[in-house]
Amino acid sequence: MTRFGDCFILIFAQLAVGGTVALAVPPFRLMERGFFKSSAGIFLGFALVFLAAKVNLIVRGGTFSLRIGFEVALWTAFCSVLGVYLASLWGDDYVRRARAFALSLILGLAAIVVTADAYRPVPLDGVLGLLYTLPVLTGTLAMGGVATGMLLGHWYLIDLGLSIDPLQRLLRFFLVATAVHLAVLLLVPALYAITSPYGAAAVRSLLIDHRPLLVTRLGLGPIAALLIGYLIHRTLLIPQTMAATGLFYIAILFVMVGEMLSRLILFRTSLAL
Repeated sequence: MTRFGDCFILIFAQLAVGGTVALAVPPFRLMERGFFKSSAGIFLGFALVFLAAKVNLIVRGGTFSLRIGFEVALWTAFCSVLGVYLASLWGDDYVRRARAFALSLILGLAAIVVTADAYRPVPLDGVLGLLYTLPVLTGTLAMGGVATGMLLGHWYLIDLGLSIDPLQRLLRFFLVATAVHLAVLLLVPALYAITSPYGAAAVRSLLIDHRPLLVTRLGLGPIAALLIGYLIHRTLLIPQTMAATGLFYIAILFVMVGEMLSRLILFRTSLAL
């Protein structure tokens, strides 16, 4: 039960880190700070929920190691620095804000990689070990792009004179991240299959024993999200920001379903897909 929960709480970590990365996409100088305050606060909340759940599972599991300690320390540092960035939005210390934001990106991405690598089976080492965390990383960026796009869409209700450009930028970020994520989901298993006996056996088991789960994960995940992304693109050409925001709601549901099914694949096969 501890491993089952450990697999699924990763979604909160992805929302926190991916959302923080996506906050770098809208031009800061052209927008009200209120958007960044509210969004950073939400993503910090997700990070804190993940950290609290992680610590709780570690305590309940009764296991501790240097790697676990390093992982918890990374997430604690990420939450702390992101909190510093959030607090800096109420002042004019631009240097501190820029440094805190840059450091939060580095710490967040490092923490995601370390956490995802903890699920890696021992036989998948070397180059395959480096590839193991890539689907989680690209999924994190896609999730952050769609979540931040949805939050920005609501901001147009407050800032009626805001240019359409920031939302278009976030849409492009989301589409590119999701397309790369889909490519990675197809490429990584192929590399497993042709370069490692263990990887070949794991992929064979995935295709035979869990084929419906894999097909559903791809179809209701990145593929469906890309189709909705195209509809958002067409809607913004009108432009109609509120209709686009509604479509972002649908897109985030598909991305979330895909990532939840990915966690189920991780739980059953130890493959991060």
